[in-house]
Amino acid sequence: MNGPHGDGPHADGPHGDGPPQKPGFAAVDALLASAVEQEPLPPAEQRRALRESLGLSRAQVATALGVGPSTVGGWESGRDPSGEVRGKYAYFLDAARTKLQEAQAAQTRPCVLCGGPATDEVEGFPQHLDPQDCARAAAPAREPEPVRPEPRPEAQAPARTTAPRPTPVRKPASGQPAPEAELIERAVEKALAEHEGDVEEATAQLVRRAIPDAMALLDACRTGGRYDVIAHPWVPDILRKQSSRGSDSIWEARPKWTRTELPPGTHEVTALDINGAYLSALKTHLPIGQLEHSSGFGHDRRRAGVHLITPPDWHHDPYLPNPLGNRDEPGPLWVTEPTLRLLLRLSGPKYGLCEPPEIHESFTSGATENLLEKFRAALRDARDKAIEAEDETTVEYVKAMYSKFVSTMGESHYNRELYRPDWMHLIRSQAFANLWMKALRAHEQGLSVVRVMGTDELHVTGDWRRVFEEGRGVLEVKVKDVYTLGSDDAAGLTEEFPDA
Repeated sequence: MNGPHGDGPHADGPHGDGPPQKPGFAAVDALLASAVEQEPLPPAEQRRALRESLGLSRAQVATALGVGPSTVGGWESGRDPSGEVRGKYAYFLDAARTKLQEAQAAQTRPCVLCGGPATDEVEGFPQHLDPQDCARAAAPAREPEPVRPEPRPEAQAPARTTAPRPTPVRKPASGQPAPEAELIERAVEKALAEHEGDVEEATAQLVRRAIPDAMALLDACRTGGRYDVIAHPWVPDILRKQSSRGSDSIWEARPKWTRTELPPGTHEVTALDINGAYLSALKTHLPIGQLEHSSGFGHDRRRAGVHLITPPDWHHDPYLPNPLGNRDEPGPLWVTEPTLRLLLRLSGPKYGLCEPPEIHESFTSGATENLLEKFRAALRDARDKAIEAEDETTVEYVKAMYSKFVSTMGESHYNRELYRPDWMHLIRSQAFANLWMKALRAHEQGLSVVRVMGTDELHVTGDWRRVFEEGRGVLEVKVKDVYTLGSDDAAGLTEEFPDA
C-alpha cells in the first residue's frame, strides 16, 4: 500500500533508507548546500582605523573595490557588504592588518628621547611624535612634572629663551660659515676627547645632549636679534591637549598619499629622500609674541598663527595629493600658517588649482620668516662641512639637534626652556608644505608622482635627475629605493605597495 506509512516514493530518504522527507524539501537542501559562508569582517570601528593607518582614503579603497566612497563610509559606520564585494573587502582588511603588524614589528626601535619603543621617525631618528607617549614610557623612572600655572594675559612679560645672553658675535661675511657653527664643532671635539676617540660613544653622548645644546645654540644665535622671543606665552585651548592620550585641535596637513593608477605598462619608480626636511622648515613665518584672537575672512601676511578654515574642494587626487592631507571629515578645521598660505597660493592666478579657503577666525601674532634664520644657518653650515669631511658624528649630532628641537618645543618633559606648541605645528606643517611643492614641481616637469609621505618621502617615475639635484645637501635629494610597478596589461596599482 502506498501513502505516508507505506513504501512509496516519499517514505524514505533519497536512497530509501533515510529519515522521512516531506515533498519539496529536496530543493531547500540543495539551496543550503549551494550557499557560501560569508567572509568574517572586523568590527566597524576597526575598518576605518586599518584604512587610515595605511594612509588610504575612502575614494582609493572604493576605486579598488569597484564601489563608491559613500559605500565604504557606510561599511565603516556599521553596515556590512554582501556578495562578491564582501569577500574583496574582507581580503583588503585582513591584508591591511597583516601589513601593519609586519611594519610595526620591523620599525619599532628605541625612542631617542625616552628609550621606549617607537614606530615613528623624525629625520631618521625613532621618536614618539606625541610627547605624552614619552612620558608614559618613562613614567616609572620619572617624577611627575610640576603643573605650570597658566599666566593671565595682562600679567605676562616677554621671556627670553635663556638668560643672560652671551657676548654679541660678529655677523659672518657673505659666503662664510656662520660663526655659531663653531659651537657645534667644539662640542664634537670635546665629546671625542672625553671618549678617547670612540666615535660610537661620542655620537651617543652628543645625541643625548642634543636638546640643551640646541637651546644654547639658539640663544647664541638670538644675540643682537631684532625681536624678543616669548618662550612661555599663554596659548589658546585649541593648542592644548584635551586629554593625556589625545591631541590638540590643530591639523598639520601631513601627506599620506599613493597614486591609484598609472598608464598601462611596467614603470620603474624611484623613492627619493628629501634631505634636512625639518632643517629647511625652520625658515617659516613664526609668530613672535603671544597669539591674539581675531574673526573675519581676511589674511594679514604680516602675521602668523593658526586659523579656522573651511577648506576648498580638491579635484586632482588622481595625480596630486590634497595639500590638506588625508582628511575625510567635512567642515571647518584649524590649520597652521604654512597650510593656509599653501592653499592661498594654489588658489591664485599662477596655479588656479582650487578655490580660496574660507577663513572664519584666527589666533595670530606679528611674524617674521627669519626668526630662526641664524640658528638654521649655523646647523646647515655645520652639516655641510661635516658631509664634506665625511664626519658622520657631526652629521648625526646636527640632525638630532634640529629634529629634537622641533619635536620638544610643545608639551614636553625634555625642553622646559621653550614652550611654543604653535611653533612646533607651524614648522612641521612647513615641512609638509615644502614636500608638497616638490611633488607639484615633479608633476609640472612631466614626472608621474606615485607616492608622497610625511616630511621627506617622494616617489616618482621618469627622469627625476633633470628636476632634482642628487646629493646630501639640504637642497638635494637621495635615492632611497628603486622598484617596479604595473604590468603590460594592467593600469591599476592593485598590488601591495612596497615599503620604502
